[in-house]
Order: sequence, then C-alpha cells, then structure tokens
Amino acid sequence: MSDTMKAVRLHAFGGPEVLVYEDAPKPELEAGEVLVRVHAVGLNPPDWYLRDGYKMLPPEWQPQVSFPIILGTDISGVVVAVAEGVESFSVGDKVYSMVRFPVGLAGGSRAYAEYVSAPASEVALKPTGIDHLHAAGAPMSLLTAWQFLIELGHNEPNPLQPNQHEPVPLQGKTVLVNGAAGGVGHFAVQIAKWKGARVIAVASGEHEAFLRDLRADEFIDYTKTPPEDVAHDVDLVVDALGGPSTGRFLRTLKRGGALFPVFPLGFSGGEEAEKLGVTVSATQVRSNGAQLAEVGRLLNDGAICVAIDSEFPLADARKAHERAARGHIHGKIVLNVE
Repeated sequence: MSDTMKAVRLHAFGGPEVLVYEDAPKPELEAGEVLVRVHAVGLNPPDWYLRDGYKMLPPEWQPQVSFPIILGTDISGVVVAVAEGVESFSVGDKVYSMVRFPVGLAGGSRAYAEYVSAPASEVALKPTGIDHLHAAGAPMSLLTAWQFLIELGHNEPNPLQPNQHEPVPLQGKTVLVNGAAGGVGHFAVQIAKWKGARVIAVASGEHEAFLRDLRADEFIDYTKTPPEDVAHDVDLVVDALGGPSTGRFLRTLKRGGALFPVFPLGFSGGEEAEKLGVTVSATQVRSNGAQLAEVGRLLNDGAICVAIDSEFPLADARKAHERAARGHIHGKIVLNVE
C-alpha cells in the first residue's frame, strides 16, 4: 500500500488559484483515531477563510499556519484502518465526520484528500438512506444549525461572548431564517419546521420554490423587499450570513425574542438589543460524533435533507472555490473523491 495520496494543498495564501492538486503523505494513525478512505468532501466558509489567510478575523485571532496545508473538514467515506483502543468502528464501516473543528482551524483537519485520519469521537456511521456526496454536505452546516437551535453539545468556553450560547424553544414560535437557501440556512429552516415553528425564509427569488419545498411558511425575496421592513413580531432570527448588517433584524423581533448571527463579528447593536429586550447570541460549531449520529437518523428517514448546489472532482477544488465566490449557493458544494 502506497504511503502517498492525492490531496489539495496550499503553499501560500490567496485566491482559488493557490489550491494545488498533488501528491501528499498519507496520514498516520494516532491512538483513538480511524483512517477513512474519502469518497466525498463538503465545502464550508472556513475553507475559503483559511485559503485567504483568515483576513476577516482580527490579527490576534488569525491562526498560525505551517505550509503546506490541506484544507477542509467535512468528509464521507469508508474506514480502512482503526487505531488501538477504537471499539466503536470497524474496517469497512461507511462513516461521515466534521474532522477536528475548531482545533484544526489552521489546516489540521485535512479533508481535501483521498485519506483522512479522524478521532473516533468525531465520527458517526453514514446515514444509509443517503449517498456519500449528500453525507459529506451535512456535517459542519447541519451541526452549526443543530448547535445553535437544539443542543450545544459541549462545555467549552465561548470565544465569541462571555456567556454560553443557549438554544430557545421553537415549538409554536415564529422563526425567520436569513440566507435560508445556503448550507446552514437550509438546515435551519428544516430543523425549525421539524420542531414545530412557523418559518419565514429570506433569500433571493430564484430560491423560492426550493424553500417552499422545505416547507417554509413564508418567503421574502430580499432583492425586492428589505426583510426588516415587512417581518414583525418574530420570536427568533437565525441570520446564517451575520456580519455587520445583522443588526437590521433587531426591529423584526418581539420583546423577549432572540437574534442568532452565525457569523457574529462586526455586530454593533448591543445597546439597541438591550433596549428592545432582545437576546443576541452565537456559538462556534464543534466536532461531535454523537450529534452526527443523532442527526443521521433524521437524514436517514428524510426528516432533513441535504441539497447539493454543485459537485466537482477533487482535482477541480479550485473551480469549486470559484463557484463559492460567486455566491447564491443553493445548499452545499461538494467534491467527489471517487
């Protein structure tokens, strides 16, 4: 068996052109890990943030990187080896995972490759009802929506705020999801509906039929109408885009409501939120194999589905990143490694 594999690596920060498909050393297993032959990889915003050098983070938050690095966190594939002490998985198991996040922020997750080593605690059996491409599209985006809306799943300090993030009850509530057609957004819509909420989906008009299919109760085309002008008395806003503009949603919320920006950096409406009696809270998604097993049951029985925007061979990761840069993503972009 060869000790090299094909992978997509970075030797410098930059645009999609810095992604190089080349030979790389195959990972070596450490205690508690499994080695996965990767069949598919899901793309996520941290992939392009890292490729770019995390320019959007304050300098003190930018991770130190040693080149070359392999991007990516989300995989689906087959276990080909297990390290000592691993009893939960066997060779031949089909699995999926978000690998080493956020500890692998600086390239330690290494998912854009033919083989990935992953801590067994971060791995779950792939839902049998979906293929590797759809399974690879789920982990980070679905765990983000799950940890924001259902269960945090850990006790680590929150780097984004002094207090831990707490989900809020969804049954019978009105939930507005901004960026509803994207990776996190389309899962947030489905989870809120599954939990009995009334859902208002905000996206561009081209995504309306897709979001109606996901059972959104109302749709707002933000290219025609600012959502903050028409949505009122909302219990929870999940802003899957976040950033400096997230404060505009404060006026859509009722007193006692909550605003969850998935990307909270740049939010400056703390005083206004306090006056309006609105809780603003965020968290950083963390790898969790047990939660992937839990959401896997929902993926398996069709209660939640993964939408695929586009698929590219691993060798064309550059084109996949170019697609991401064009925006208006409909679900998830995936790499086919088979």
